[in-house]
Amino acid sequence: MREVTVIPLGSHPRDVELEQLKTGIERVISVEITIAPRPLDIDGALDVSRKQYHSTSILATLLQQSDVQTERVLGITPFDLFVPVLTFVFGQAQLNDRAAVFSTFRLHNEFYGLPRSGELLMGRCIKEALHELGHTFGLRHCITQPCVMNSSTYVEDIDLKPADFCLPCREHLGVVL
Repeated sequence: MREVTVIPLGSHPRDVELEQLKTGIERVISVEITIAPRPLDIDGALDVSRKQYHSTSILATLLQQSDVQTERVLGITPFDLFVPVLTFVFGQAQLNDRAAVFSTFRLHNEFYGLPRSGELLMGRCIKEALHELGHTFGLRHCITQPCVMNSSTYVEDIDLKPADFCLPCREHLGVVL
């Protein structure tokens, strides 16, 4: 069974119950999740002018500074992420490689002026975690509807997709997992 370590990023208090996230991921794909005991410092990835964290830099930090030796590492942060060509990203992963990261920053209803919903937040986090881990296992964005590997430009896109893979993506995972 493949091993994934979930690593909280930054010293900011956690806004998501990591045990719930672990359970949600393990329900969908055959991986064994471990939660890192302490957060990883990502201050070096902060772009002060944008007030956001560079997600590609975080991926490098996950690989360089993490003392974790599992096959995959999944970082989770409450801070806003970006890549230079986009205003923001929900997450990023290395295709067919070890590291992935996602942010809860834009997954909160409150970000959009809506009432708080812990259940909706957790569902979005599970979908983003599955999506980014899917990339690490070689899956690209999927055009089959519905699939967790569908691209998400808006939070509504995340809400519309399931926390599961379509049959072709699931078949690919069956080969690599």
